[in-house]
Amino acid sequence: MTVQPQSSSRVRPSWYALEHGGWRDYVTLLHLPYTAWNVSYVVIGGCLASTVAWGRLGAAAVAFGLAVGVGAHALDELRGRPQRTGIPDAVLVGLAIVSIAIASAIGIAGALSFQAWLVLLVPVGVFLVVGYNLELIGGRFHTDLWFGLAWGAFPLVCGYAAVAGSIDATVVVAGVFAVLLSLAQRTLSNHVRSVRRRVAAVHGELVLRDGDVEPLDVTRLIAAEERGLVLLAAATVVLAATLVVARL
Repeated sequence: MTVQPQSSSRVRPSWYALEHGGWRDYVTLLHLPYTAWNVSYVVIGGCLASTVAWGRLGAAAVAFGLAVGVGAHALDELRGRPQRTGIPDAVLVGLAIVSIAIASAIGIAGALSFQAWLVLLVPVGVFLVVGYNLELIGGRFHTDLWFGLAWGAFPLVCGYAAVAGSIDATVVVAGVFAVLLSLAQRTLSNHVRSVRRRVAAVHGELVLRDGDVEPLDVTRLIAAEERGLVLLAAATVVLAATLVVARL
């Protein structure tokens, strides 16, 4: 049997993670492909409105970029160091508090200047960020379904509401799309994360029907799922960009 050992310390914790140390840890912390994916839901939602108010949509996108790209990911790193960064705990806490506070301020200011009821979405967003990433109440809000609702449907609905000032059947159906796409992401990423972060070594080989033998290693175990994640992230960003161009 062919043996392909691979130390877990040599495997990056995610496909977009940079080498450890210094400024690279902060770039890794942002989870840039996934942050862009999440913000794309906001843009998609806003572009579904009958008339697009670009200023309000831009503000909503910035707010989600801060709350998720910085705040949520800082809290996630604080709990268990999944990205293995060397960022001090105090800095992670500070980044989370400041980014979520600024995002909340943007949301409150936008609501008060447009539709006051939109301010109700701000505490919901804060709860989702904190509850999901810190796995509050025994991780009850850290499930696949809550992932789909928090990082798929919620940003899309908020993007639409920030622009249209209401929630209707159109955005509800679009929210289902966002949940389903987020669940597809979660299905793929669950396996990838498990292999990258928990597997210490892989031993084995694939014996093909034609007699060829291919070594089995960590890369082979997650190649298809990871490629799917890259393509889904890119496709969602392109969809958002397409809608922006169509509405300009």
